[in-house]
Amino acid sequence: MALWDKIGSRGDVEDRRGMGGGTMALSGVGGLVVFLLFAFLGGGTGDSGSILEQALNQTVTQSSQSTEQPAEFQGADKYEMFTSKVLGSNNDTWSGIFAVQGRDYTAPKLVLFRQATQSGCGYASTAVGPHYCPADQTIYLDETFFDELQKRFGGSSGDVAQAYVIAHEAGHHVQNLLGTMDEADAGASQTGEGSASVALELQADCYAGIWMHSLSAEGILQSGEIEQALSAAAAVGDDHIQKTETGATNPETWTHGSSAERTKWFKVGYSTGKLTSCDTFAG
Repeated sequence: MALWDKIGSRGDVEDRRGMGGGTMALSGVGGLVVFLLFAFLGGGTGDSGSILEQALNQTVTQSSQSTEQPAEFQGADKYEMFTSKVLGSNNDTWSGIFAVQGRDYTAPKLVLFRQATQSGCGYASTAVGPHYCPADQTIYLDETFFDELQKRFGGSSGDVAQAYVIAHEAGHHVQNLLGTMDEADAGASQTGEGSASVALELQADCYAGIWMHSLSAEGILQSGEIEQALSAAAAVGDDHIQKTETGATNPETWTHGSSAERTKWFKVGYSTGKLTSCDTFAG
């Protein structure tokens, strides 16, 4: 396990686990597969909820969110502390990078939930996967997702793999602050190899690598632990997901990039630690 106790900073984490918020029924293709293809590690648009609804023809039944949290989630438990440290460390890294550029960095928030909750972008559910909402500058995370990722697609569910996912979503926040997200949303091509959507996701992977570069410099990552992040990145490549579920790949429908592309760009950020190295839009 990485030496997370070395991180002194804390990010803004709100724990809504066990507080309800509705149920979601997915029709058509298997729910897990489709949300991975359309939403996992995404958050490229503020309208991601409606995009998913159109893509899945899903039915959503919402109920009032309880204000009473079950006893098992009350207080700052181990997982809440872990996510707070990871987010806090990301904030430190990006605050420093922004300061060098003469920019102000605004820290994002992270919401932990189970099953479903409300977000600034609409309805957030386990089926949507970890994602970033630009409307409220918040990352939404149901940690039970990682068990499914490992079971279905072979990706690591270890602590470094989970930290990579949070850092990827923090990367989307950086894109939001820099205006990259708006520029990409205005692009003509939103799916397929070379599309704006894929470029956004690969850049967020590169940004996650930049953060893990800083972890290595601080002695937080131990020998071999970076492989967890690479395993998670490879597991959510569009080609790997499609091949695992259907036996074939269709690059025209890709939204996040292939396994090779995702690991490549993570390695670029990890090896250089430089923002300028992450220009995935250059081709």
